[in-house]
Amino acid sequence: MVQAYILIQTEVGRAESVAREIAGLPGITAAEDVTGPYDVIVRAEATDVDELGRLVVAQVQRVSGITRTLTCPVVHLA
Repeated sequence: MVQAYILIQTEVGRAESVAREIAGLPGITAAEDVTGPYDVIVRAEATDVDELGRLVVAQVQRVSGITRTLTCPVVHLA
């Protein structure tokens, strides 16, 4: 199982609706609108890196109101 945080910038005033829509996508375990340089932070999981990439490109990035994403895979160092 691969897990990642997806940091999302949205159009002004769209964070809440973007988080709500993304929360309903398969593979998304959490979606929160936040303050700071990013507007929404999402926790996602997939069976492998390729599936994670498809989730981000084919589903998350197609949500209306998103201007930029940054995917941060979780690593387990110990």
